[in-house]
Amino acid sequence: MASAVSLRCGKPMRKRDVNITNDVTEADDVRPVLNDDWFEEADAYQGAKLVRRGRPKSDNPKQPVTLRLDRDLVDWFKSTGDGWQTRMNEQLRKAAGI
Repeated sequence: MASAVSLRCGKPMRKRDVNITNDVTEADDVRPVLNDDWFEEADAYQGAKLVRRGRPKSDNPKQPVTLRLDRDLVDWFKSTGDGWQTRMNEQLRKAAGI
């Protein structure tokens, strides 16, 4: 019977990790089973054209840039939570009058 606290690399394992094993020994152990369920999730085609999944391409994609800003300014925008980059973009557009 296993002890109440199992060890991994000399450190106690978290309770949820106790049942994890490293039984993968062959490449076949990690290959997907190619059944009907797997093919339902595979790429879809309409004729010869691949049907894109996920977010559609933007008509006005963002341009990645490297920009050096004052730390307190960046910290302030980050403190406003998720979407801070979008809000910064909106403020820059507003300041530029566009």
